[in-house]
Amino acid sequence: MAGRSAIGLDIGTSGVRAAELSFGKGRVTLEKFGQVALPDGAVRDGEVVSADAVAAAIKQLWTHTKFSSKKVVIGVANQKVIVRQVDLPWMPGNELKKSLAFQVSDLIPMPVEAAVLDFHPLEERTGESGARLVRGLLVAASRDMVNTNLAAVLKAGLTPVMVDLTSFAVIRSVAAFDDLGVGAPVEALVDVGARITNIIVHQGGVPKFVRILLMGGQDITDAVAERMGVPQEEAEAMKQRLSAEPADGFGAQAADRVVDATMAAFVDEVRGSLDYYLASSGSAPIARLTLTGGGARLSRLADRLRVATRIPVEPGNPMHSLTLGKTGLSPEQIAFVQPLAAVPVGLALGAAS
Repeated sequence: MAGRSAIGLDIGTSGVRAAELSFGKGRVTLEKFGQVALPDGAVRDGEVVSADAVAAAIKQLWTHTKFSSKKVVIGVANQKVIVRQVDLPWMPGNELKKSLAFQVSDLIPMPVEAAVLDFHPLEERTGESGARLVRGLLVAASRDMVNTNLAAVLKAGLTPVMVDLTSFAVIRSVAAFDDLGVGAPVEALVDVGARITNIIVHQGGVPKFVRILLMGGQDITDAVAERMGVPQEEAEAMKQRLSAEPADGFGAQAADRVVDATMAAFVDEVRGSLDYYLASSGSAPIARLTLTGGGARLSRLADRLRVATRIPVEPGNPMHSLTLGKTGLSPEQIAFVQPLAAVPVGLALGAAS
């Protein structure tokens, strides 16, 4: 493999996925991609609950896919991650990051000593008193949660070289870079996982707003299972079948109504998040919404989002700028995993930035 490489590892609710990229002259190549399902309950709402189960799945993934390295970039996104736009007194970047713990204690709902902190500057501003400020996104993650996720990776025999915010990985992999900087169109990215949905608004690759929803495709499966009185496996099969063909028969029509109702609640949450951004930012309107993640396969979701938000909705393609190497995957398999690859691909891209 020519040049250097990086591997992004996504520990999701329903499975672990990893993508290996190599970086050559003027191109990035997808060398390998693989995924392994997780037992139910091993990861809950984006947080590792059973390190043994997750480690076993990661080991299986490495054995099956034969990645070239055990060094990985991992992502975090759950209810124990807070992302807020804040204004802080200006100072050089390295000094600002060193002083975060002293400046943000009143801005996050957890003790600073129990948090992993990061700050992504967006722009310089002048305060009402004339003071020089820097506006940016403050990221605070529970240290215990991060350490628990890291422990599962270490137990699998891998070496984490970086922990990244999943939302930032989605920007790298699926954002459309028409222009750079302030003149670029504003784009909303919605990555729908099993239990976690990342909503990101960016302009020219610069994140403006991040929200992590504890909702996803599995919530629809759960609703079908509960209201139809069927096991989870059958509910998931019904959901997928309704995504591919019209409801036929009383049972299918009843399940379809459940899917519609649960999807409507999800769409309302997404619309509410985007409305909050627009109301609080006073910036340019959102030009398009890009949809990715396993939940993006759900029929009618794109149409519902388009109607609810009045924003054009497009499918995201994390492989649009990649050269395909000898992945061992057929074109049909590549097309199938494409919506699922946004996070691991974006994590690997982060190692090169």
